[in-house]
Amino acid sequence: MARKSNAETAANPGRLKQIALTYKMTRKADPKVGLIVAGVGIVTFGVFLAIGFLIGHPVYLGILGFLVAFLAMAIIFGRRAETAAFGQMEGQPGAAAAVLDNVGRGWSTTPAVAMSKQQDIVHRAVGKAGVVLIAEGNPNRVKPMLANEKRKLARIMPDIPVHDFIVGTGEGEVPLKKVRTTLLKLPRVLSGPQITQVNDKLRAMGDLLSNMPIPKGPMPKGMRMPRGGKMR
Repeated sequence: MARKSNAETAANPGRLKQIALTYKMTRKADPKVGLIVAGVGIVTFGVFLAIGFLIGHPVYLGILGFLVAFLAMAIIFGRRAETAAFGQMEGQPGAAAAVLDNVGRGWSTTPAVAMSKQQDIVHRAVGKAGVVLIAEGNPNRVKPMLANEKRKLARIMPDIPVHDFIVGTGEGEVPLKKVRTTLLKLPRVLSGPQITQVNDKLRAMGDLLSNMPIPKGPMPKGMRMPRGGKMR
């Protein structure tokens, strides 16, 4: 019991510090967040308290109103903090990967399966919807990258559905804040064992590519690779 109490005591300052840090970051992008959250709490508590006086139970409704007001404040703050976070991440390289890490259970993600010199990136997610390729960057550059990744996937698992979309604010693109909901709305066609098989194939393909021998420097003219795969 003592150990549990000590652990909870140590965890509380950490949670409070995290909340304070989140508030500071949110306030930079949303200066009115404090007033709005406080206003929601006061109004909610006031409504319940007024109802309590009308029906003759101000204490009971006051306690209930306090709890409901605290919950409402937490919800509003969470939503505005999320909006502010997405606003700060928008347009940053790798922002989609951060969102994919929090998609939820049943999804495994691999960031930056393809990348260009201009920092255009293609991420990959695997779940019950199949394989999803998520690109961020210049649409004219990422479209060929997506097509190339889809060709690779079609060669090793032609029967698995592959979806793709580009993160952005342009026509036909998916805003960063809607990446998670877009993935979760895709039709579920794979079972758990099938997802495992897909991940195993992709892992094997990645290991194969990473273990391919890369020659150091240019190959001398006239030298050919022998059939055994080793240079003599």
